[in-house]
Amino acid sequence: MYSLLLAIIYVAFVSLGLPDSLVGAGWPVMHEDLGVPVAFAGFITMIIAVGTIVSSLGSERLTRRFGAGLVTAVSVGLTAAALVGFSFSGSFVALCLWAVPYGLGAGAVDAALNNYVALHYAARHMNWLHSFWGLGASISPFIMSYALTSGLDWTGGYLVVGATQAVLTVALIAALPLWGKVNQTHPHHDDDGEPGTGHRAHVPLRQALRIPGVTLVISAFFAYCALESTAILWASTYLVTGRGVDVATAAAFASLFLLGITTGRFLAGFLADRVGDRLLIRGGFLVVALGALMIALPLPTDVLALAGLVVAGLGCAPVYPAIIHSTPANFGRRSSQAVIGIQMAAAYTGSTLAPPLFGVLSTWIGPWVFPFFLAVLAALGLVMSERLNRLVARRDRAALSAV
Repeated sequence: MYSLLLAIIYVAFVSLGLPDSLVGAGWPVMHEDLGVPVAFAGFITMIIAVGTIVSSLGSERLTRRFGAGLVTAVSVGLTAAALVGFSFSGSFVALCLWAVPYGLGAGAVDAALNNYVALHYAARHMNWLHSFWGLGASISPFIMSYALTSGLDWTGGYLVVGATQAVLTVALIAALPLWGKVNQTHPHHDDDGEPGTGHRAHVPLRQALRIPGVTLVISAFFAYCALESTAILWASTYLVTGRGVDVATAAAFASLFLLGITTGRFLAGFLADRVGDRLLIRGGFLVVALGALMIALPLPTDVLALAGLVVAGLGCAPVYPAIIHSTPANFGRRSSQAVIGIQMAAAYTGSTLAPPLFGVLSTWIGPWVFPFFLAVLAALGLVMSERLNRLVARRDRAALSAV
């Protein structure tokens, strides 16, 4: 049962990634069919982001009351309904309306699943699960491409992914008894050493924010997700406009940044249990900084800059899973769901705000600022995570001395 539920969670993480690339992949055709400017894609992604932030902040209360299994099933069902709704939308307004349940479902399932895995499974699974998210995010553009070239149109692409999510929803509903059985056979323990029941007292947002170190970890998480989303969106543009790389080469190496993240998370899974979350976070930010330096060096050849993107992607790989997995150890199992919900909200905020901020900076200063923008975010993430490590170490020493 333990392994079967883990397999279902792996499939759920693939489903988390599937919708994330659909808007970008289909928008060049969608905006023409809907009769709106290209820039209107930002309104849809903004609505989705607001929904994910709201549901992430509310995930702690929902998961405490209904359990991770039911929250996951209902949330995936919401995204399935939204994607099917996208496929039948004939106007931009309809897309915006369907973006609301899309965002609400995505944020709740992300927070619930991440906390459940952090509590019940080893660090290697957290890395491999997020690698599967990357697999899902990589597959969906191919689904949209097939739909566009086979005559199904963009609506067909959304319908295929929506139907896939609907099938997964049915599987998750059928698997609901597994969650309870796994909790009984592999119970996690609360901070007082007693097995967790899943129905502990609600941890309010204000209370969670007052936990020592929470502001540090959300700052580090904000920095990481801002860095990742900026690199994904602007890497290709920087290579073309800032370094004169041809469009095809720039697009290929920009995609290698994502491939570096996906591959790096798979490889990090083999090291995670032995190396530990703290070293993975520290090493990841340092490798990202090295990649940014390689991109920034003003050499006559672009080889080092292109390789730097791959290096930066590999550095990014373990940071997100390690921060999530370390949350129960850093802040206690009682508060982990609340803190992870806040972290998810910080992640979506960083992913939403940083790319347009860089767009403004690159317009004012020039595209050459790209690697320095990444380096500053990597430095911020490293400093905040190291400060958190020192705070947790002091707390643990004080607890030992009090025994």
